Amino acid sequence: MSSTPRRRRSLPIPSVPDTLGIVNATQQLDGRSSRWQVHREERRRELISQSRRAVHRLGPDVSMEDIASAAGTSKSVFYRYFGDKAGLQQAVGEIVIAQMQEKILTAAKSATTAKQGLSAMVSAYLQMAETSPNVYVFVTRSTDAAGSAAAAGNALGNFFDEITAMITVPMRELLGSADSPQVMYWPTAAIGLVRSAGELWLATPASPAKPDHVAMAGLITNWLTSGILPDIAAPASPTLTQTKETA
Repeated sequence: MSSTPRRRRSLPIPSVPDTLGIVNATQQLDGRSSRWQVHREERRRELISQSRRAVHRLGPDVSMEDIASAAGTSKSVFYRYFGDKAGLQQAVGEIVIAQMQEKILTAAKSATTAKQGLSAMVSAYLQMAETSPNVYVFVTRSTDAAGSAAAAGNALGNFFDEITAMITVPMRELLGSADSPQVMYWPTAAIGLVRSAGELWLATPASPAKPDHVAMAGLITNWLTSGILPDIAAPASPTLTQTKETA
């Protein structure tokens, strides 16, 4: 009795994953993502530039709606890129700060003495603020009704912290001592004077009595390094005889 040979069952051939296709798809996605990121950054820079021009022309109280209208787009676009007005302030402020820092550092490097360096830095700060006072006020003003510091104000605070560190260097050269109280406390006090006097000068209407930014920088520098009345000696203490005669 013959037996029918049992047919072997063929095993399925395992499929080879299309790794090449996955790699290509991933590369395409990465490429599209990079292009989108570049486009988004370019669009963001464009919106910042348009916002700065709108603030310069319309004033620091300009609304987001007016800024969007000047940019030829809608408020929703600005909210998508910056979150809120404080976010836009911070973005514009970062650009302004970077430009001010570059100008101030360049001015300081061109000076031949510590005092000239201080005067050059103060002059550069005043000049940048004077170039567009509306933009300066816009990026330094808090949008919080309660008066707390907004993001842009914090950004400017960081800027003044860096300027404080910058003026410490020429002050050490001027005093010749890194451990003196003047070097420890003077730079911070100096920044307060520069900012307060500078912003008051900026808000003062133009007149023949108002100094230009170079003359104002010279005045502030003299106040910082020599005092407001350097040529007037302190009054002598009365003698015992003078005291008795007065009595």
